[in-house]
Amino acid sequence: MPATAVAVLGSLALLLCVRHDAPDWTLLAAYAATATTPNTGGMSRARWAHLHRDDPAARHTANSFEQAVDELCFMLGPVAAAFLCSALFPEAGTLTGAVLLMTGVLVFAAQRATEPPVAPRAKTARSPLRLPGVPALLTVFFATGVVFGSMEIVTLAFADGLGHSAAAGPVLALQAAGSCVAGLLYGSARPAADPYRRLLVCVAAMTALMFLPLLAASTGSLVTVAGALLPAGAATAPTMVTGMALVQRMVPEAQLNEGMTLAVTAILGGMAAGSATGGRLAEHLAPASAYLAPVAAAGLATVFCAALRRPR
Repeated sequence: MPATAVAVLGSLALLLCVRHDAPDWTLLAAYAATATTPNTGGMSRARWAHLHRDDPAARHTANSFEQAVDELCFMLGPVAAAFLCSALFPEAGTLTGAVLLMTGVLVFAAQRATEPPVAPRAKTARSPLRLPGVPALLTVFFATGVVFGSMEIVTLAFADGLGHSAAAGPVLALQAAGSCVAGLLYGSARPAADPYRRLLVCVAAMTALMFLPLLAASTGSLVTVAGALLPAGAATAPTMVTGMALVQRMVPEAQLNEGMTLAVTAILGGMAAGSATGGRLAEHLAPASAYLAPVAAAGLATVFCAALRRPR
């Protein structure tokens, strides 16, 4: 709760700096405080793993549902933010996000009945980073994050270049919608007997689907790109669900929250790198050509995934 409060105060400080035209460096300083935002996604998945530790099928369905809810948030967030910022005032979207963050963490922290018991850390316990297979899997997560970050920025640049920047939010929401539907369908399927092979199949499918926005962008039509993003997101949820299931398998239960946090951190780090890379390419190349960034990142994720070895 204190970490969440610091993050919310950072968001409020950012809004005040924007409202009063403070120097640019103050925006960066204020936003840095939001780094204390707790990893609620990882903690939630750790709870599912604890509740269904003896039922792999139920754990698979729960992880798929969790990912589908994530995609629903990604789908509704940009649309809601665009509406609030245009209908009320420019800072309304971020302000609403800060209020929802504080409220959501309060509700989450109050759910003591599902909270896993604290597991004592063994003296011989190693960091998850030193466990077999975990570093390679985190590399796959990082490359997948690059796909997410670059796709978002390149799509924004593409829409802005056509004079339709306001439509970028709904267009990106279609990618999340495709992932949300795929997550629900994936949750109804059997859990993988060989999650390593299934992860490779999912990542390879994501790489193939990333070519759709690249081809659609060559037409110069935002409508065509929007139609391509819907199926392009179909492999996202299965990739994330399978990857998280592997984390739950590789990391001891006493360190599960730590392992999940590392996975989410790898994804966020990849999104940051992808945003920077996609923005640079969109600035120096045609935005349509910049769609090569998510294609290349997905290809690297496939290579890293193919090199992933089952720990003994």
